[in-house]
Amino acid sequence: MAESKHILVIGEVEREKLTSTSRELLGGARRLAGQMGGMVNLLLMGPAVSAAQEGIQYGADKVYTAQDAIFSEFNSDACTQLTGEICRKIRPMLCLFGQSDLGRDVAPRLAAKLDAGLCMDCVEIIFDAGSNRLLQTRPVFGGKAMAVMATSGDRLQVNTVRAKSIAPEEPKDERKGEVISVTDGVDASLIKVKLVESKRMETEGVKLEDAKIIVAGGGGLGGPEGFEMIGQLAKLMGGVVGATRVPVDENWVPLSMEIGQTGKIVSPDLYIAIGISGAAQHVTGIVNSKKIVAINKDPDANIFRMADVGLVADYKVAVPILIEKLKAGR
Repeated sequence: MAESKHILVIGEVEREKLTSTSRELLGGARRLAGQMGGMVNLLLMGPAVSAAQEGIQYGADKVYTAQDAIFSEFNSDACTQLTGEICRKIRPMLCLFGQSDLGRDVAPRLAAKLDAGLCMDCVEIIFDAGSNRLLQTRPVFGGKAMAVMATSGDRLQVNTVRAKSIAPEEPKDERKGEVISVTDGVDASLIKVKLVESKRMETEGVKLEDAKIIVAGGGGLGGPEGFEMIGQLAKLMGGVVGATRVPVDENWVPLSMEIGQTGKIVSPDLYIAIGISGAAQHVTGIVNSKKIVAINKDPDANIFRMADVGLVADYKVAVPILIEKLKAGR
């Protein structure tokens, strides 16, 4: 299907601003397009078209905006239809989604619909000029190894990209681009799903995926009271609190705090893992952390294998000492 070296980025918007992942995708697309000699196209679905100019500042040459009422809420059928029509129109070589709820849902549908190649959860995409192919790298075996997958022939390649894997470009106010309103491309009779309920998870302060310091707790904390303690530590350090899947499943903390394969992917400067065993599903979400400190009373816990600093201790003893030392230092 691909007849050009163009790239299509499927953007996402929060509070009328591009998400950090969308800005990262545009940065990666801009650099790839420079190597390939193509253009960067951005598709925004929904009422927040104020983000169109922001998309141009971050690297888009053309921004397609779809403001149909059906896009006021997420609808996977409608998104797949419209994205497919845009791909047929511009015939890109590469279509990029974030590894988000939208990307996980729509990217496989789009690839099947267009008989395209599909690579989920990429951490790197490069263009090999010698073979005229895209090479995408993704973690396999729970993050224990990396696989490099090459595109095949002239097929469109659809990829989802893990958050924090690609650096965004610096925004340029002087960049010029074209904003194109899309008024068709969706056949309402083919939409078989509808949104029944939507709940916004409110967060205070810095978002988990944007935090520089994270103090995270696992099942080893034993209950919600443990999170009250590590919350004090995080506050003193100017960080935020995260969690593994067990505390979320046990309803000790909300889903918005989960880090790992089924939660948020983070890359803080400092990650403190307390009472966390280090299961592969959680490790997948923290591998890009610059420094990892682990506190666990089990000396054989897997988390120590990737930690820069490890402390074998009961957190109920260790954390209060850390809190007191930080208070005294202030």
